[in-house]
Amino acid sequence: MRWDNLAAPPDEGAPERAAPATPPLPLALPGATVRTFDTPGFSGMTFYEVQAKSIINRVAGNSHVPFEWTINPYRGCSHACVYCFARNTHTYLDLDAGADFDQKVIVKVNAGELLRRELAAPRWRGAHIAMGTNVDCYQRAEGRYQLMPQIITALRDFANPFSILTKGTLILRDLPLLRQAAEVTRVGVSFSVGFVDERLWRAVEPGTPSPRRRLDAVRTLSDAGFSVGVLMAPILPGLTDDDESIDATVAAIAAAGATSVTPIPLHLRTGAREWYAHWLAREFPHLVPRYRELYRAGSYTPQAYQRELTARVRIAARRHGLHRGEQGENRNHPQPPAPPATEQLTLL
Repeated sequence: MRWDNLAAPPDEGAPERAAPATPPLPLALPGATVRTFDTPGFSGMTFYEVQAKSIINRVAGNSHVPFEWTINPYRGCSHACVYCFARNTHTYLDLDAGADFDQKVIVKVNAGELLRRELAAPRWRGAHIAMGTNVDCYQRAEGRYQLMPQIITALRDFANPFSILTKGTLILRDLPLLRQAAEVTRVGVSFSVGFVDERLWRAVEPGTPSPRRRLDAVRTLSDAGFSVGVLMAPILPGLTDDDESIDATVAAIAAAGATSVTPIPLHLRTGAREWYAHWLAREFPHLVPRYRELYRAGSYTPQAYQRELTARVRIAARRHGLHRGEQGENRNHPQPPAPPATEQLTLL
Protein backbone atom coordinates (compact mmCIF):
# COMPACT_ATOMS: atom_id res chain seq x y z
CA MET A 1 0.00 0.00 0.00
CA ARG A 2 1.28 3.46 -0.88
CA TRP A 3 0.78 6.19 1.70
CA ASP A 4 -0.29 8.64 -1.02
CA ASN A 5 -3.17 6.39 -2.06
CA LEU A 6 -4.88 6.07 1.29
CA ALA A 7 -8.59 5.46 1.27
CA ALA A 8 -10.93 5.20 4.21
CA PRO A 9 -12.21 1.68 4.96
CA PRO A 10 -15.81 0.76 4.19
CA ASP A 11 -18.44 2.70 6.13
CA GLU A 12 -18.55 1.16 9.59
CA GLY A 13 -22.19 2.20 9.92
CA ALA A 14 -23.25 0.10 6.97
CA PRO A 15 -25.43 -2.92 7.83
CA GLU A 16 -23.60 -6.22 8.02
CA ARG A 17 -24.81 -9.55 6.82
CA ALA A 18 -25.59 -12.01 9.54
CA ALA A 19 -22.76 -14.44 10.21
CA PRO A 20 -23.40 -18.08 9.33
CA ALA A 21 -24.34 -20.37 12.18
CA THR A 22 -21.15 -22.38 11.65
CA PRO A 23 -18.13 -20.32 10.54
CA PRO A 24 -16.41 -21.72 7.45
CA LEU A 25 -13.25 -23.74 7.92
CA PRO A 26 -10.20 -22.19 6.23
CA LEU A 27 -8.68 -24.43 3.60
CA ALA A 28 -5.33 -24.25 5.40
CA LEU A 29 -6.82 -25.72 8.61
CA PRO A 30 -8.24 -29.12 7.64
CA GLY A 31 -9.58 -31.08 10.59
CA ALA A 32 -9.77 -28.08 12.95
CA THR A 33 -12.60 -27.94 15.47
CA VAL A 34 -14.45 -24.64 15.10
CA ARG A 35 -15.86 -23.02 18.25
CA THR A 36 -17.64 -19.80 19.14
CA PHE A 37 -18.65 -18.71 22.64
CA ASP A 38 -21.60 -16.65 23.80
CA THR A 39 -19.76 -14.85 26.58
CA PRO A 40 -19.33 -11.07 25.99
CA GLY A 41 -15.55 -11.28 26.05
CA PHE A 42 -15.57 -13.55 23.00
CA SER A 43 -18.32 -11.84 21.04
CA GLY A 44 -17.64 -11.99 17.31
CA MET A 45 -14.66 -14.32 17.73
CA THR A 46 -14.07 -17.75 16.23
CA PHE A 47 -11.56 -20.28 17.56
CA TYR A 48 -10.01 -23.03 15.47
CA GLU A 49 -8.73 -25.80 17.72
CA VAL A 50 -5.94 -27.76 16.04
CA GLN A 51 -3.64 -30.62 16.90
CA ALA A 52 -0.22 -29.14 16.20
CA LYS A 53 2.51 -31.36 14.74
CA SER A 54 5.30 -29.43 16.47
CA ILE A 55 5.44 -26.71 19.10
CA ILE A 56 9.09 -25.68 19.46
CA ASN A 57 9.81 -23.61 16.37
CA ARG A 58 13.21 -22.66 15.06
CA VAL A 59 13.69 -19.08 13.91
CA ALA A 60 15.70 -19.58 10.77
CA GLY A 61 17.46 -17.17 8.49
CA ASN A 62 17.18 -14.02 10.63
CA SER A 63 20.44 -12.75 12.07
CA HIS A 64 18.64 -9.82 13.75
CA VAL A 65 16.79 -12.09 16.19
CA PRO A 66 18.73 -12.87 19.40
CA PHE A 67 16.88 -16.12 20.08
CA GLU A 68 16.72 -19.30 18.04
CA TRP A 69 13.69 -21.14 19.41
CA THR A 70 10.13 -20.04 20.11
CA ILE A 71 6.77 -21.41 21.24
CA ASN A 72 3.55 -19.90 19.90
CA PRO A 73 0.47 -21.68 21.29
CA TYR A 74 -1.86 -19.29 19.43
CA ARG A 75 -2.04 -17.66 16.01
CA GLY A 76 -4.09 -14.51 15.66
CA CYS A 77 -4.68 -12.28 18.66
CA SER A 78 -7.66 -10.68 20.38
CA HIS A 79 -5.49 -7.79 21.56
CA ALA A 80 -6.38 -6.25 18.17
CA CYS A 81 -3.40 -3.88 18.19
CA VAL A 82 -3.73 -1.96 14.95
CA TYR A 83 0.05 -1.97 14.42
CA CYS A 84 0.79 -5.66 15.14
CA PHE A 85 3.69 -6.81 12.98
CA ALA A 86 2.43 -10.44 13.00
CA ARG A 87 -0.75 -9.66 11.06
CA ASN A 88 0.54 -10.90 7.73
CA THR A 89 1.12 -14.40 9.12
CA HIS A 90 -2.64 -14.93 9.04
CA THR A 91 -2.58 -14.78 5.26
CA TYR A 92 -0.64 -18.07 5.30
CA LEU A 93 -3.84 -19.66 6.67
CA ASP A 94 -6.19 -18.30 3.98
CA LEU A 95 -7.32 -15.62 6.46
CA ASP A 96 -6.86 -11.86 6.17
CA ALA A 97 -4.41 -9.68 8.08
CA GLY A 98 -7.12 -7.32 9.34
CA ALA A 99 -10.29 -8.31 11.14
CA ASP A 100 -9.58 -12.04 10.75
CA PHE A 101 -6.31 -11.64 12.68
CA ASP A 102 -8.22 -10.00 15.55
CA GLN A 103 -11.26 -12.30 15.54
CA LYS A 104 -10.17 -15.73 14.23
CA VAL A 105 -7.68 -17.36 16.57
CA ILE A 106 -5.96 -20.69 16.04
CA VAL A 107 -5.46 -22.64 19.27
CA LYS A 108 -2.89 -25.44 19.49
CA VAL A 109 -4.81 -27.43 22.07
CA ASN A 110 -2.14 -30.15 22.40
CA ALA A 111 0.67 -27.66 23.10
CA GLY A 112 1.47 -28.93 26.61
CA GLU A 113 1.71 -32.64 25.87
CA LEU A 114 3.53 -31.99 22.61
CA LEU A 115 6.08 -29.82 24.37
CA ARG A 116 6.87 -32.58 26.86
CA ARG A 117 7.59 -34.98 24.01
CA GLU A 118 9.83 -32.50 22.26
CA LEU A 119 11.74 -31.56 25.41
CA ALA A 120 12.35 -35.27 26.10
CA ALA A 121 13.64 -35.98 22.60
CA PRO A 122 17.37 -36.87 22.51
CA ARG A 123 18.03 -34.23 19.84
CA TRP A 124 16.80 -31.38 22.10
CA ARG A 125 19.71 -29.70 23.90
CA GLY A 126 17.88 -27.45 26.33
CA ALA A 127 18.25 -24.16 24.47
CA HIS A 128 16.50 -20.99 25.59
CA ILE A 129 12.89 -20.70 24.34
CA ALA A 130 11.22 -17.33 23.80
CA MET A 131 7.45 -16.87 24.01
CA GLY A 132 5.33 -13.90 22.99
CA THR A 133 7.54 -13.19 20.00
CA ASN A 134 4.74 -13.51 17.43
CA VAL A 135 1.37 -13.16 19.17
CA ASP A 136 0.64 -12.82 22.87
CA CYS A 137 0.43 -16.13 24.73
CA TYR A 138 -1.61 -14.34 27.44
CA GLN A 139 -4.28 -12.97 25.17
CA ARG A 140 -7.92 -13.35 26.16
CA ALA A 141 -8.25 -16.92 24.84
CA GLU A 142 -5.69 -18.13 27.38
CA GLY A 143 -8.22 -17.58 30.15
CA ARG A 144 -10.38 -20.29 28.61
CA TYR A 145 -7.84 -22.70 27.09
CA GLN A 146 -5.19 -22.50 29.84
CA LEU A 147 -2.30 -23.68 27.69
CA MET A 148 0.42 -21.70 29.47
CA PRO A 149 0.30 -23.55 32.83
CA GLN A 150 0.95 -26.79 30.95
CA ILE A 151 3.78 -25.18 28.97
CA ILE A 152 5.46 -23.58 31.99
CA THR A 153 5.13 -26.80 33.99
CA ALA A 154 6.83 -28.76 31.23
CA LEU A 155 9.65 -26.22 30.97
CA ARG A 156 10.02 -26.30 34.76
CA ASP A 157 10.13 -30.08 34.88
CA PHE A 158 12.87 -30.17 32.22
CA ALA A 159 14.69 -27.15 33.74
CA ASN A 160 14.62 -25.51 30.32
CA PRO A 161 15.34 -21.74 30.25
CA PHE A 162 12.65 -19.52 28.77
CA SER A 163 11.37 -15.97 28.53
CA ILE A 164 7.92 -14.43 28.12
CA LEU A 165 7.01 -11.10 26.54
CA THR A 166 3.40 -10.06 27.06
CA LYS A 167 0.79 -7.34 27.38
CA GLY A 168 -1.47 -9.75 29.28
CA THR A 169 -1.97 -9.37 33.02
CA LEU A 170 -3.23 -12.96 33.03
CA ILE A 171 0.41 -13.93 33.50
CA LEU A 172 -0.12 -13.24 37.22
CA ARG A 173 -2.32 -16.34 37.38
CA ASP A 174 0.83 -18.36 36.67
CA LEU A 175 3.12 -16.55 39.11
CA PRO A 176 3.47 -19.59 41.40
CA LEU A 177 4.57 -21.72 38.43
CA LEU A 178 6.98 -19.04 37.24
CA ARG A 179 8.57 -18.90 40.67
CA GLN A 180 8.93 -22.67 40.73
CA ALA A 181 10.55 -22.62 37.29
CA ALA A 182 12.91 -19.82 38.34
CA GLU A 183 14.24 -22.08 41.10
CA VAL A 184 15.59 -24.56 38.56
CA THR A 185 16.28 -22.53 35.42
CA ARG A 186 16.56 -19.00 34.04
CA VAL A 187 13.19 -17.30 33.56
CA GLY A 188 12.85 -13.92 31.87
CA VAL A 189 9.69 -11.80 32.01
CA SER A 190 9.06 -8.64 30.01
CA PHE A 191 6.03 -6.43 29.41
CA SER A 192 5.22 -4.23 26.46
CA VAL A 193 4.04 -0.73 27.41
CA GLY A 194 4.50 1.80 24.64
CA PHE A 195 2.63 4.69 26.25
CA VAL A 196 0.33 5.47 29.19
CA ASP A 197 -2.29 7.64 27.44
CA GLU A 198 -5.49 5.72 28.13
CA ARG A 199 -7.53 7.47 25.43
CA LEU A 200 -5.00 6.39 22.81
CA TRP A 201 -4.80 2.93 24.35
CA ARG A 202 -8.52 2.38 23.77
CA ALA A 203 -8.09 3.40 20.13
CA VAL A 204 -4.94 1.52 19.20
CA GLU A 205 -4.83 -1.52 21.54
CA PRO A 206 -8.53 -2.12 22.31
CA GLY A 207 -8.23 -5.76 23.38
CA THR A 208 -5.37 -5.35 25.84
CA PRO A 209 -5.32 -4.61 29.56
CA SER A 210 -4.75 -0.91 30.17
CA PRO A 211 -1.17 0.37 30.46
CA ARG A 212 -1.73 1.01 34.17
CA ARG A 213 -2.87 -2.57 34.75
CA ARG A 214 0.19 -3.83 32.90
CA LEU A 215 2.45 -1.68 35.06
CA ASP A 216 0.68 -2.97 38.17
CA ALA A 217 1.59 -6.47 36.96
CA VAL A 218 5.21 -5.35 36.49
CA ARG A 219 5.20 -4.24 40.14
CA THR A 220 3.71 -7.54 41.32
CA LEU A 221 6.28 -9.58 39.40
CA SER A 222 9.08 -7.32 40.57
CA ASP A 223 7.98 -7.67 44.18
CA ALA A 224 7.96 -11.45 43.65
CA GLY A 225 11.66 -11.32 42.82
CA PHE A 226 11.68 -11.14 39.03
CA SER A 227 13.82 -8.69 37.12
CA VAL A 228 11.17 -7.34 34.77
CA GLY A 229 12.07 -5.42 31.63
CA VAL A 230 9.67 -3.19 29.74
CA LEU A 231 9.63 -2.73 26.02
CA MET A 232 8.47 0.80 25.32
CA ALA A 233 6.92 -0.45 22.14
CA PRO A 234 5.83 0.70 19.81
CA ILE A 235 6.48 4.41 19.99
CA LEU A 236 4.04 5.92 17.49
CA PRO A 237 5.26 8.86 15.38
CA GLY A 238 3.17 11.95 15.93
CA LEU A 239 1.20 10.31 18.72
CA THR A 240 3.56 9.13 21.47
CA ASP A 241 7.02 10.34 20.40
CA ASP A 242 6.83 13.81 21.99
CA ASP A 243 8.81 14.63 25.13
CA GLU A 244 5.73 14.77 27.34
CA SER A 245 4.56 11.27 26.38
CA ILE A 246 8.05 9.81 26.65
CA ASP A 247 8.65 11.32 30.09
CA ALA A 248 5.26 10.22 31.45
CA THR A 249 5.73 6.69 30.14
CA VAL A 250 9.30 6.26 31.38
CA ALA A 251 8.32 7.70 34.78
CA ALA A 252 5.49 5.18 35.11
CA ILE A 253 7.76 2.31 34.03
CA ALA A 254 10.40 3.29 36.59
CA ALA A 255 7.79 3.67 39.34
CA ALA A 256 6.52 0.16 38.60
CA GLY A 257 9.91 -1.32 39.50
CA ALA A 258 11.07 -2.30 36.02
CA THR A 259 14.79 -2.91 35.66
CA SER A 260 15.11 -1.84 32.04
CA VAL A 261 13.33 0.09 29.33
CA THR A 262 13.83 -0.63 25.64
CA PRO A 263 12.41 1.91 23.18
CA ILE A 264 11.23 0.51 19.85
CA PRO A 265 9.80 2.85 17.21
CA LEU A 266 6.81 1.63 15.23
CA HIS A 267 7.66 -0.55 12.26
CA LEU A 268 5.08 -1.38 9.63
CA ARG A 269 5.50 -4.56 7.63
CA THR A 270 3.14 -5.77 4.97
CA GLY A 271 -0.26 -6.55 6.50
CA ALA A 272 0.28 -4.30 9.51
CA ARG A 273 1.11 -1.42 7.19
CA GLU A 274 -2.21 -1.54 5.34
CA TRP A 275 -4.32 -2.03 8.47
CA TYR A 276 -2.56 0.75 10.39
CA ALA A 277 -2.75 3.08 7.38
CA HIS A 278 -6.53 2.73 7.18
CA TRP A 279 -6.80 3.36 10.92
CA LEU A 280 -4.54 6.42 10.74
CA ALA A 281 -6.43 7.89 7.78
CA ARG A 282 -9.67 7.52 9.70
CA GLU A 283 -8.54 8.66 13.16
CA PHE A 284 -5.61 11.04 12.52
CA PRO A 285 -5.67 12.03 8.84
CA HIS A 286 -3.44 15.06 9.46
CA LEU A 287 -0.57 12.66 10.26
CA VAL A 288 -0.67 10.85 6.92
CA PRO A 289 1.90 13.16 5.26
CA ARG A 290 4.35 12.64 8.11
CA TYR A 291 4.00 8.85 7.88
CA ARG A 292 4.38 9.00 4.12
CA GLU A 293 7.72 10.71 4.65
CA LEU A 294 8.94 8.52 7.55
CA TYR A 295 8.09 5.20 5.88
CA ARG A 296 8.81 6.09 2.28
CA ALA A 297 11.85 3.77 2.17
CA GLY A 298 10.26 0.72 3.76
CA SER A 299 8.83 -0.67 6.94
CA TYR A 300 11.20 1.06 9.37
CA THR A 301 11.73 4.69 10.27
CA PRO A 302 15.04 6.31 9.26
CA GLN A 303 18.06 5.52 11.41
CA ALA A 304 18.43 9.19 12.38
CA TYR A 305 14.89 9.22 13.81
CA GLN A 306 15.55 6.00 15.72
CA ARG A 307 18.78 7.32 17.21
CA GLU A 308 17.16 10.60 18.27
CA LEU A 309 14.21 8.81 19.84
CA THR A 310 16.44 6.37 21.71
CA ALA A 311 18.55 9.24 23.06
CA ARG A 312 15.46 11.01 24.44
CA VAL A 313 14.25 7.83 26.12
CA ARG A 314 17.72 7.32 27.60
CA ILE A 315 17.71 10.83 29.05
CA ALA A 316 14.26 10.26 30.56
CA ALA A 317 15.42 6.93 32.01
CA ARG A 318 18.34 8.61 33.75
CA ARG A 319 16.09 11.38 35.04
CA HIS A 320 13.77 8.83 36.64
CA GLY A 321 16.50 6.62 38.06
CA LEU A 322 16.12 3.81 35.56
CA HIS A 323 19.83 3.46 34.79
CA ARG A 324 19.77 -0.17 33.75
CA GLY A 325 18.57 -0.47 30.23
CA GLU A 326 19.41 3.13 29.35
CA GLN A 327 21.26 1.70 26.35
CA GLY A 328 18.12 -0.17 25.32
CA GLU A 329 19.28 -3.38 27.03
CA ASN A 330 16.80 -5.94 28.23
CA ARG A 331 18.44 -9.04 29.65
CA ASN A 332 15.16 -10.82 30.26
CA HIS A 333 13.89 -10.67 26.73
CA PRO A 334 16.48 -9.33 24.28
CA GLN A 335 15.16 -7.64 21.18
CA PRO A 336 16.60 -7.55 17.67
CA PRO A 337 18.10 -4.36 16.33
CA ALA A 338 16.02 -2.71 13.66
CA PRO A 339 16.91 -3.73 10.09
CA PRO A 340 18.15 -0.95 7.85
CA ALA A 341 15.59 1.67 6.94
CA THR A 342 16.17 0.84 3.28
CA GLU A 343 14.32 -2.48 3.60
CA GLN A 344 11.63 -2.41 0.94
CA LEU A 345 8.04 -3.58 1.16
CA THR A 346 6.71 -5.75 -1.60
CA LEU A 347 3.63 -3.54 -1.92
CA LEU A 348 5.36 -0.19 -1.64
